[in-house]
Amino acid sequence: MNADIGSGRHADLKQWLGLGVLVLPALLLFMMLTVLFLAIPQLAADLRPSSTQTLWIIDIYGFLMAGLLVTMGTLGDRIGHRRLLIAGAVIFAVVSVLAATTSDPAWLIVWRAVLGVAAATQMPATLGLIFATFTDPRRQGIAVGVWSGAISVGTGLGPVVGGALLEAFSWRAAFLIAVPVMAIVAIGAPLLLPARRTPAAGRVDLLSVLLSLATLLPVVYGVKELGKDGRLAVAVAAIVIGLAFGSWFVVRQLRLPEPLLDVRLFANRVVSGALSVFLLAATALGGIYLLITQYLQLVQGLSPLQAGLWVLPAAMLLVLVSTASPILARRFRPGRLIAAGLAVQVIGYLMLTQVGATGGLPLLVAGFIVLYPAVAPSMALTTNLVVGSAPPNKAGAASGLATTCSDLGISLGIAIIGSIAAAVYRGQVAAGLPAGLPPEVAAASRDSLDGAVAAAQTLPGDLGAAVLAPARAAFAGGLNTAAVITAVIAAGAAILALRRLGHVPPTGGAPSH
Repeated sequence: MNADIGSGRHADLKQWLGLGVLVLPALLLFMMLTVLFLAIPQLAADLRPSSTQTLWIIDIYGFLMAGLLVTMGTLGDRIGHRRLLIAGAVIFAVVSVLAATTSDPAWLIVWRAVLGVAAATQMPATLGLIFATFTDPRRQGIAVGVWSGAISVGTGLGPVVGGALLEAFSWRAAFLIAVPVMAIVAIGAPLLLPARRTPAAGRVDLLSVLLSLATLLPVVYGVKELGKDGRLAVAVAAIVIGLAFGSWFVVRQLRLPEPLLDVRLFANRVVSGALSVFLLAATALGGIYLLITQYLQLVQGLSPLQAGLWVLPAAMLLVLVSTASPILARRFRPGRLIAAGLAVQVIGYLMLTQVGATGGLPLLVAGFIVLYPAVAPSMALTTNLVVGSAPPNKAGAASGLATTCSDLGISLGIAIIGSIAAAVYRGQVAAGLPAGLPPEVAAASRDSLDGAVAAAQTLPGDLGAAVLAPARAAFAGGLNTAAVITAVIAAGAAILALRRLGHVPPTGGAPSH
C-alpha cells in the first residue's frame, strides 16, 4: 500500500511528521560540515594537533560523506532506506559522544571519519523515504523543497550555531548537539516512515564501491589542495589519479548486469542537465559563501556569532523560497524557474562586485540576501528532476548522485574561486604595505588576510592599522573578482537550465520527450 493511500487528518499528520524526522538529519549533517570552522583555535589549544591533523579533522568528514553517498543510496535501494537511516542515526549519536570526549587528535580524525560514513548512510535515505512517503507529485515537490532548504540552512547555520556554542560552552558541544537530534530520528523513523526497499535491486559490488571512493576522494582532495601555495603538483596528481579510477569505474558499471551506479542515467537529458546545473550553482555559491564569512569577520571585525547572525536573514528567506519553488513548479516549467533563480543570483553576485573594504557591510548583506535564496529553485527542483527521471529501483543512487553534486560543487567553489581570490589578494596587497616591516610580518601579510590580522596585533597601533588597511582593501578586491566569476558561472547555468531543462512540463503535466 502506498503511503498516500488513506484519507483523513491522521494520515496527513503522519506524513508531515515523517517529513520532520527526515529534515532533521538533512539539516544537522550539513551543519556539521561547517560547525567546526570557528572552533579550530579552541580545539587546537585543547588537543594540540599538528597542522596536518587539523586539516584532516576538518576535511575527513566531508571527504567520506561525498565519497560514499552514491554507494549508500544504492545500498538503501537494496536493504531498505528506513533501516539504513536508523542504523546511521544510532552510529552517528554514539560516535558523536566518543568524539566529544576524546583527548587525542588522531582519534578525533577517526571519529570524524566514522561520522562521515554515518552521514553518507542517512542523506540518500532521507530523500528516498520522501519519495516513498509522498507519492502525490504536488506534496512530493513541497517535501523535496523543504528538504533542500534544510540542507542549505544547515550549511548556513553552522557558523551561527558554532559561534553560539563556543561562547557558551566549548568545541565539544558541537558534537553533543547531534545526540538528541539522532535520538529523535531513531525513535521516530519506525513510527512515522514506511519500510520500503526494492527487492529487484540486486547485490552490492564491493569493487565498484572501492572504485567510487578511489574516484571521488582524490578528486575532492585535489580541488581542495588547488588553493594552497606549493601544492599544485600534488593537487593535479590527485585529480588525475581520481579521474583514472573514475574511468575504470565507468567501464565496470557498463559491463556489470547489476551496476552500483547505472551510468546510462547520464544519457537522460534531464538527469545530466539537472546535475550539471546543480554542480555549477553549488560551485558559485560555495566559493562566494566562504569569502563572505571571512569578510564579515576579518574585514568588518565581527565575532563569529555576529557574523553568523548577519547571514541568518538570507538563510530564513532560503527556507521560504525552497518551500515555494515546488508550488510554483505546478504552474511554471521547472527549468524556467531554475533559470529565473540563477538570473536573480547574477544580480546578487554583481552587487558584491561593488563591496569595498570600508562601508561595505550593508551592500554585502543585501547582495547575499538577493543571491542566497535565489539558489533554492536549483536545489529544490533539480534534485526532484534527477530522482524523478531515474528508474524506481535506482532512486537511492540517483539521490546520492544529486547530493554528491552539491557537496562536490561546494568543494570546487572553495578551492577554485577561493584560490583566485587569494591570488588577487596577493597581487594587490604588496604595493600597499608600509616599508620597513619585520620580514615575518610582511610575509604573513602578503600571504593572507588572516596572516595580516594576526601580524597587525603584534605591531604598535598606527603601524598595525597601516598593515590592515591595504590588506582589507586587497581582500575586498579578491571578493569583487570572485563575484564577477560567480556571476558568469550563474549566468552560464541559467542558459544551460533553459536549454536542457526548458522542455520539462510543470508538475503533473504530460511528460516531454
